[in-house]
Amino acid sequence: MATIRDVAKLANVSTATVSRVLNDNGYVNSETKNRVNEAIEQLRYRPNDVARSLFKGSSKMIALFVPDIKNPFFPELARAVEDVTNQYGYTFVLCNTDDNHEKEITYLNALTQKSVDGFIMVSSTICERHLEHVTSPIISLDRRFSSNISSVTVNNRKGAREATAYLQSIGCKKIAHICGPQTASNSKDRLKGYLDVVKYEAWFHSDFIVAGDYRFKSSYEVTKDLLTKHKDIDGLFVANDLMAVGVLKAAESLNMNIPEQLSVIGFDGIPLGLTTTPSLTTIQQPIYEIGSRAAQILLELIDHPEQQVIHEELEVTLIERDSTKRREEA
Repeated sequence: MATIRDVAKLANVSTATVSRVLNDNGYVNSETKNRVNEAIEQLRYRPNDVARSLFKGSSKMIALFVPDIKNPFFPELARAVEDVTNQYGYTFVLCNTDDNHEKEITYLNALTQKSVDGFIMVSSTICERHLEHVTSPIISLDRRFSSNISSVTVNNRKGAREATAYLQSIGCKKIAHICGPQTASNSKDRLKGYLDVVKYEAWFHSDFIVAGDYRFKSSYEVTKDLLTKHKDIDGLFVANDLMAVGVLKAAESLNMNIPEQLSVIGFDGIPLGLTTTPSLTTIQQPIYEIGSRAAQILLELIDHPEQQVIHEELEVTLIERDSTKRREEA
């Protein structure tokens, strides 16, 4: 494998001159630059990225932390981030954290040592004090964990209100909610949106709120328990689509007919909701737009570190499908 010394020898220049050409740092006349580039091509020389990152303080790498790569919401986010960052010559690193705090901190420390240029993070456990040693720009995505860190989210509370009010509008009399992790800001906001609509209803009871973890398995189990204890529930707002699929399977196991006996609405708008039986009514997030906008803001912060904190909140859309039905039609 060719070294920088081999390139310098072939081009009849010093290694310092080769380094200036590689890093586009300092003056090199055009004739010398051409000789160096020809030597690089002839020898098929590839610079050591670690050494270059140490020299320049930049690795041209962006890291994205997601809590559950098996949830179809996150691959679509990742695709958007990758598409944007690749356009600007950045390598994209995807880290699946399993929403595990220790795993997040391990990734953060390791990538900081490698001079990663910026982080896009979806986290329920990180807070600002965990990031005091990080000098690279950070964007929080999907959930906010500090007012001092830029973020791209949707209006979760408004979307949850719309979902719950929609169930009321189609005739549901007792509406329950399966929330996400209690540490996730978007889960808290969706719970608040649900409560905005139902908390003063005569039928409402705190038992109608049960906790999931944004995953299928837990949702399946808690739904079976909820619907067994409260057979009069006829509407369910579920904090994400993956858990809503768990609800559909749990209702099926209890021989409950959806939507005739129970109307179900999720949150996210992942493609999986189109493939379920029945197809899933949902509050749709602009997933690709969220990811691409986060990447754009991060690149702006990398180029302009003095830029002020940015919080962008995108709108959601109610998508009606077959998992909900007007009561009077049943």
